[in-house]
Amino acid sequence: MSVRAVRLSAAAGALLLLGIEILIGMYAHGWVRIYLGDVLVVILLYALWRAVFPRRPAYGVLLPAAILLFAFCVEFLQLWGFADKMHITNRLLRIIIGTGFSVIDLLSYAVGILPCMLFELLYHKAQKKTT
Repeated sequence: MSVRAVRLSAAAGALLLLGIEILIGMYAHGWVRIYLGDVLVVILLYALWRAVFPRRPAYGVLLPAAILLFAFCVEFLQLWGFADKMHITNRLLRIIIGTGFSVIDLLSYAVGILPCMLFELLYHKAQKKTT
């Protein structure tokens, strides 16, 4: 798969996921909003990164691991009360940042990053075969 194909696929995937996330945020309730939204958000972040930086990092699953670490950091900022401590009152920004910590969110991020890691491994294997 060429760099251009990776970039275009990732951009299309990111746009699709962004649309799904917006719909979840606007209309979904229950497990879809609580769990699926968190699973998809790390995949969205991964797809956005790959759209901008399509070349694979030298160290296997480093990118998915970094995105998972970022998601965990944001979640722990919620535990700390970041939005309140920074006096963020904008509703949309509070939704994006989040205001409530949950261990289930951490698990959802971990589940969501698994397909990204799988893609990295398969992409790397395909790249080795073509060289």
